[in-house]
Amino acid sequence: MTGNPVTGNRLALICDCDGVLIDSEAVAARMLVHELEARWPDTDVEPVVLPLLGLRIERVLENAAAQLGRSLSAEDMASIRHAVEAAAMQAPAVAGIAEALAQIPLIKACASNSFKAYVQTVLARTGLEKFFDGRLYCADAVAMPKPAPDVYLAAAKGFGLASSACLVVEDSVTGVTAASAAGMTVLGFIGGGHASEAQIGALHAAGASHVFDDMTQLPELVALWTQRVTAALH
Repeated sequence: MTGNPVTGNRLALICDCDGVLIDSEAVAARMLVHELEARWPDTDVEPVVLPLLGLRIERVLENAAAQLGRSLSAEDMASIRHAVEAAAMQAPAVAGIAEALAQIPLIKACASNSFKAYVQTVLARTGLEKFFDGRLYCADAVAMPKPAPDVYLAAAKGFGLASSACLVVEDSVTGVTAASAAGMTVLGFIGGGHASEAQIGALHAAGASHVFDDMTQLPELVALWTQRVTAALH
């Protein structure tokens, strides 16, 4: 728990960025695979990279290299990060997310494993920044990135709320694990271009209370959670 006790109208919605607000994970994955294949010809990197999505880019690269018995220089890592972020910056908003956020009356924040400059750029480009009013909690401002709970605990502290007053939307096992570790209720989203029904079980196992695939469902899911939390106070 963090912050003050839950009060009736003091609840918050916290959204991951890539894969929840911006449909960028498939774009990022393709670029990661392309960059690694260029460096490691004749190596099948895709089956190794895809399960690592949601981790910081550096962690993805380090883990992929370790699993494949390869290595990457610091220059390689920086170059790949730049290529992936440049590609992801061109991705569209997740279908229906703007309309969904506009219908949800809770205060909102974004908690991302990406760096703040990138998150600011993509939210501005897609017009989603207005929903968050600068409430961005990113990996470069905390001690540990997801799957550690740091960005989510930072968001709750920023709101001055208990973790139980925060509802999270995440698309990856990494993110669901982080939000669950922070003591928050988590909705798993599998409607992005990179997602599939095969992830449902994994997201539930990581701690998601419900998994959905269409952002038009989000306002109702948030309303049901709000009712449950409010009723628990009485």
